[in-house]
Formats: sequence, structure tokens, C-alpha cells
Amino acid sequence: MKHNTAEVATLQPDYLGFIFYEKSPRNYDLPDIPELRAGIKKVGVFVNAEPDCILEKVKQFNFDVIQLHGNESPQYCAELRNRCQIERSRDPLVETALSPSVKLTTDAVETPVPSEVEVWKVFSIKDQFDFSILEDYEAVVDKFLFDTKGKEKGGNGYTFDWSVLKDYNSKKPFILSGGIGLEELAAVNELQATDLPLIAIDVNSKFEDKPGLKNIKDLRKLFSSFSIAREAK
Repeated sequence: MKHNTAEVATLQPDYLGFIFYEKSPRNYDLPDIPELRAGIKKVGVFVNAEPDCILEKVKQFNFDVIQLHGNESPQYCAELRNRCQIERSRDPLVETALSPSVKLTTDAVETPVPSEVEVWKVFSIKDQFDFSILEDYEAVVDKFLFDTKGKEKGGNGYTFDWSVLKDYNSKKPFILSGGIGLEELAAVNELQATDLPLIAIDVNSKFEDKPGLKNIKDLRKLFSSFSIAREAK
């Protein structure tokens, strides 16, 4: 997200992504993020960035998720994840979160606990993929994100061959990305009906009038189509 963040937030997406990559036309170079409605998680997207840079952005924008879109190694992910949790636990001003199983009512208040920063690792796919690559990442990231392999680091505007996902044998939840538009919703629903641990879709270029400026009318159609978690960036 870049240009109409507040407007998109009124649709109550589960996640909003902010890209920090100078080569991207969606690079987020604004000093702050508009106040978002409760329940929307902020995702910081990085490509082969220095850990210190990521930690600085996490503190500045209070991100809930770090999405790694480069060639980050398992060791890099483990170190970053540990450093994020240490920094978050030290911050007395950190935003708090309730257990997802708890619903607040006027009659009971649950004691808040410090929110943790999740790490998502992105893998790019075209017509085939060796899922054994993921084994070393299983213990050091919270979710995987599968995107289309193309010229750009995301936002290429077309899907990969989703049939390769039949070979995904992990229980680790994943997010589906890459060229998803309104015309792909039927296929997404078919995937959702399988045993695959698909928990969210990540939409981008197919819902834009220009890079970083989302088409609210089309997003509204998307959000009314099905209930799977959605991320816009």
C-alpha cells in the first residue's frame, strides 16, 4: 500500500502490506502509516535488506509481520526472528494483542500479552518447484508465501501453475500470491476446498489503477466473494 491506504483499510482487510524496496514502484517512502482499524495487521515487505534496517522499520511502524521477498537464508530468518522478538519484548510502548481465541465483551476483559512479530518467507514459482527447499525454513519462519517467478520481485501480474501445490506436503500455513484478480477467484475457492493449509491470498497489481493505488470498487467485489484472509499491498 502507498497512495490510498486509509481508503483500503475501510474494507477491513486482514493484512496491509508496505513495501520497502527502492527498485519497486510501490516503495513506501512516507514517514508514517495512517491509523488503521483494529484487527488489520501491518506487513513490512523487504528484499535482501540488512537486519538492522528491518528492525528499524519494525520499531518505526510497529509491524506485525515481516515478509522476506529475497534470497534470505534459514540462518538469516532465524536471527531476524529472534532479534525482532527481543526488541519487541523490550519496547514498553509496544501495541498489545489478545489471544485469537478470545472475544472481548463488555462483561470480561482479557489481560493483554505482548504481540509477536511473524516472519513470512516468500518463494517464487513458475511451472515447477522443489518443495524440499522449504525443510530448512520450517522451524524459523511462521508462514510461507508462494508468488509468481518473474522479472520483478512481485507485482508481475500473472499467476504461476497452481497445480504444483499438490506436491506441498507441509502443515505450515501459506499465503497464495501472484497475479490474483477477480477472474481467479473460482480457482482460489477450489484450492481452499482442498486439504492444503492455504490461509490467505495476497493481491496487488490486478487491483490497481497504478502502482500503489488500489481500485476500491474491484477490491470491494473481492472482499464480498469469499471469506479467506486477504492481504493488499
